[in-house]
Amino acid sequence: MKKFIYIIFGVVLVAAIIGSFYMLYQKSKKKNMVFETQTPFISNLIKKSVATGSVKPRREIAIKPQVSGIIEELYVEPGNYVKKGDLIAKVKIIPDMVSLNAAESRLNKAQLRLEDAKLVYERQKKIYEEGVIPDAEFQKVRIDYNSALEEVEAAENNLQLIKEGITKKSGQISNTFIRSTIQGMVLDVPVEVGTSVIQANTFNEGTTIASVADMGEMIFEGKIDETEVGKIKEGMNLELTIGAIENQKFDAVLEYISPKGVEENGTVQFEIKAKVKLKPNTFVRAGYSANADIVLDKRDSVMVIPESLLKFEEKNDSAYVEVETQPQQFEKRYIQLGLSDGVNIEVKSGLSLNDKIKGAKKETEKSKKEGQTT
Repeated sequence: MKKFIYIIFGVVLVAAIIGSFYMLYQKSKKKNMVFETQTPFISNLIKKSVATGSVKPRREIAIKPQVSGIIEELYVEPGNYVKKGDLIAKVKIIPDMVSLNAAESRLNKAQLRLEDAKLVYERQKKIYEEGVIPDAEFQKVRIDYNSALEEVEAAENNLQLIKEGITKKSGQISNTFIRSTIQGMVLDVPVEVGTSVIQANTFNEGTTIASVADMGEMIFEGKIDETEVGKIKEGMNLELTIGAIENQKFDAVLEYISPKGVEENGTVQFEIKAKVKLKPNTFVRAGYSANADIVLDKRDSVMVIPESLLKFEEKNDSAYVEVETQPQQFEKRYIQLGLSDGVNIEVKSGLSLNDKIKGAKKETEKSKKEGQTT
């Protein structure tokens, strides 16, 4: 009985040893690799450069007063359309005391001279009518009198202009009514009734009462990196994507490239401007942020492959792919490349549309089960 037990134990031990060696052998065997394959296909390639910026009106004018004073009335608000010459605001003049005093003094002196000239004129007129003095002498007196009248009128107009901005001759307010200089939309009115404003002069650019812009002609202003600026030129087409307007793209034409770059965050940026082609039923507001895709190069209907399939020689940097000759057997084949859009790349020669190119490793059901077992 004991002998039988020893025999059973020996058989089990040998079977366990053989099973262990078998499992180790199976694990040490090289697994069969299965790879996915892809074929070349026909597609269009577009190589783009992206510029970031915003959309602005081509003509935006800051309306400034011609006199200093206080805003008495405002006739517009942001969003209103105005024509050239339309009223924007009315300014109440606060006269300078020095200028006002000088104008009043000038008027008083002119009135005194007029009174004196009038007395002389009336006296000389009587004796002239009696034939005592000649025409030439009386004509001189008449000229002095008329000059005194003109001086009084000029002094009165000057005083009234300083006080109110009104002249008797014109009969209208010339400087206190602020008018639009262009036709367009009022974008901003940064002042309110009662705000003090300053006229533009040599030492001050003046207070802006309103900003008016022609919204029918918009431009894209953006910046492009120095690595890309050498690839673009005036007249190139752009495709604008405006963040605030979804599912729409706008065409634009590059008009300007700055000759001087500006360093920003460690890189040199160049300013560009492009004319935007607006759409009839879409209103583009000033200041919208936008991205411009600049088409640097394009190919239509060419044979392409994904760039992930490419491999390169270390020595001469030649590009090649591995083409399937028999099921899961591949050979190296050198190819000539063309334009790339960052995802796909053009193949000029070396491949046909029927070739199968080695791709990523494919996980089979057998490898899955083995992976689960281990």
